[in-house]
Amino acid sequence: MDAHVIGFTGTLALPWHLAMRLPDGHIALTRPLTTNLTAQLTPHLSQVEPSGSAVATAGEPYKTLATQLVVEVAAGTTRHAVVSMIRAC
Repeated sequence: MDAHVIGFTGTLALPWHLAMRLPDGHIALTRPLTTNLTAQLTPHLSQVEPSGSAVATAGEPYKTLATQLVVEVAAGTTRHAVVSMIRAC
């Protein structure tokens, strides 16, 4: 499924997790990003600045971004579903 990137944890140069708005409206952090995924995101993230901070649906804090970046994710279906980024769209 596709999800909108609305934030991150870590730094823009080396994000640890992405904050995603899922199609059902929930906001979740991804699993830790791999080096390959970080390399895919760097060109997109280098063009934006953090715009504040917020808290995901499960309570995790993250830095917000004003971006239209959409990524493909796989999300579990349980209450505390794990969200894994697959690739940047």
